[in-house]
Amino acid sequence: MRTRPTLHWTPPPGLPPGTTDLQPVIDALSTGGVLVLTGAGISTESGIPAYRGEGGSLSRHTPMTYQDFTATPQARRRYWARSHLGWRTFGRARPNAGHRTVAAFARHGLLSGVITQNVDGLHQAAGSEGVVELHGSLARVRCLDCDARTARHELAVRLETANAAFEPVAAGINPDGDADLSDEQVADFRVLPCTDCGGILKPDVVFFGETVPAQRIEHCRQLVREARTVLVLGSSLTVMSGLRFVRQAAQEDKRVLIINRDPTRGDPLAHTRVSLPLGTALPAVAAAMSLPIGG
Repeated sequence: MRTRPTLHWTPPPGLPPGTTDLQPVIDALSTGGVLVLTGAGISTESGIPAYRGEGGSLSRHTPMTYQDFTATPQARRRYWARSHLGWRTFGRARPNAGHRTVAAFARHGLLSGVITQNVDGLHQAAGSEGVVELHGSLARVRCLDCDARTARHELAVRLETANAAFEPVAAGINPDGDADLSDEQVADFRVLPCTDCGGILKPDVVFFGETVPAQRIEHCRQLVREARTVLVLGSSLTVMSGLRFVRQAAQEDKRVLIINRDPTRGDPLAHTRVSLPLGTALPAVAAAMSLPIGG
C-alpha cells in the first residue's frame, strides 16, 4: 500500500467556502474529546514552509521518494547534503502560538489526542505529550540494514566533521528539512554509514512513496474511534495518510472541523472549514474560552 503518492490536488468546483466563525471549534472543545490532526500549516509561522498553498514548496521542489533514495548512492548524497543544510534551520525553529495553544488545550483536558503529519517535533517542544508522529521525526536516524535508531544531532556532528568545507547557500528550505541545492553544490558531500553495521542511514521519516507502519495507522484509527470530534489544523489533506482519518470520522458520524486558509480535500466531509491563520485562530479560541496559553 502506497501512502503518500499524491503531490498535487486541485479543488473541484462547488466546494463550500471557508468561514471566519470559530464558534463551532469553541463548542467542540468545550465538550472535550477532540482529536487534533495537524499538518505543515501549523509550522509555517515557525519559519518552516508548507508544501502547498501560496508559496508552497511543491511549486519549486519535488520531495525525495523512498524509491529514489534507495536506488543509488548519488541520490543519497544529494538527499543528505541538502538535508544536512536544512537541519540547521529545523534545529533553530521554535514552537509558535499555534503549537502552544494545542498544548494548552491538552493541559486543560480538552483533547483526546494529537496526530501530526509534521516531522519537526514542534508540538513536543511546545509541551504536548503523547503526540503521534504519523510520518516520523527528523530528530531520529534509522539504519536500513540493522534498524538501529540514533539521534539526528549525533549524525549532524559527524557530518560537520566529515564535510568541514561544506558551506553552500540554499535557495530555500522545505517542510521535510530538505534544502534547495544544485547537483554541483552537493557533488563533493561525503555521506556517512551506520556506526553499528556500516549500513545505509535514512532519516526516521516516511518518504513519499513509502508506507506508514500499519501499527501506527491502527493506533490513529483507534484514536478516531475514541474521539467525539476530529479537528484538522493546517493540512490540505491531499495525501491519504491524513485524509483516511477524516473519512473514518465522517463514516462514524464524528464531527469534522478544519482550520486551514485554503480549501482542503476533506472539506466535503467537514461540518465547517475556518479560513484563518492558525496563529490567529487558535489563540482567539483560547481567549474566548478563558484558557491561558503560556510560553
